[in-house]
Formats: sequence, C-alpha cells, structure tokens
Amino acid sequence: MFADNLILLRNGKGMSQEQIAEIIGISRQSYAKWEQGETIPDIEKCDRLAEFYGITIDALMHQNNSVGNIRIAPAPVGKYLFGTITVGSKGQIVIPKAARETFRLKEGDRLVVLGDKAEGIALVKSEDFENKMREALKISQQPAEND
Repeated sequence: MFADNLILLRNGKGMSQEQIAEIIGISRQSYAKWEQGETIPDIEKCDRLAEFYGITIDALMHQNNSVGNIRIAPAPVGKYLFGTITVGSKGQIVIPKAARETFRLKEGDRLVVLGDKAEGIALVKSEDFENKMREALKISQQPAEND
C-alpha cells in the first residue's frame, strides 16, 4: 500500500523520483527502494512526504482507495472518497455512513444538488449553500472601491 501510494502521488505531481528525493533530502536510490517496497522511511521522512503531498501520514501508509478497478492516490487533507453508490429506480441514493458522519448529516437534513456537465454532481447542505449565497450577494452589493 505505502509503495503504491508513493508511486500514485509522485505520478500525480508529474515528478521524477530524483525530484522527490531532492525535496525530501535523500538519495534517488533510497526513494526508489521505498517505491519498490524494499524499505520504509523513518517517521521524520514520512512526515516530510505527507506534508509535501498534502496528506496525512496515516493516509500515506494505509489508505487503499479505488474506484472500480482503478487505484487512486490518497486524497489531500480535507478531501474524501467515500466509495461508489448505485442510483435506485426512482433516482434515490444512499449516502455512505462515513460521509454522513463526516459531514454530520442526519435524517431530515436538506441538501442542494449542484451539477456541472463537465464535472458532475455535488451535494451541499442547504444551510451552508444559503449562507454562501447570502455572503456573495452582500459582497456584490458593496460599492466598488474606485466608484
């Protein structure tokens, strides 16, 4: 898992082993051994890797996400992949328990369904969406500084 995550994260950044090794402060050969699963870095170097990639050490070491048969890199801190769901015959979905717990969703909560043909569908708590819209309206009504 760790070695696979390193490869996915590095490739996601479009960087070479040499470039990452330089950033972490090690030799390319040491980094290559991590990606090959021959050795594992000490905690300090794991911390540097996690910080560089914007993920947690736990995600770096243990996260094993995939969509279908495709392995994906650990998500940055604050980003999540909760798995896949199936749309029912009437369009209903079940939001995974981990997602409900993370975002404190409970029965009766209202969600706004947003969509973008290129990017897909997103769900946002109605109260959060409404607050953001109020903020945007307030900002748009303020006079411009040059007026």
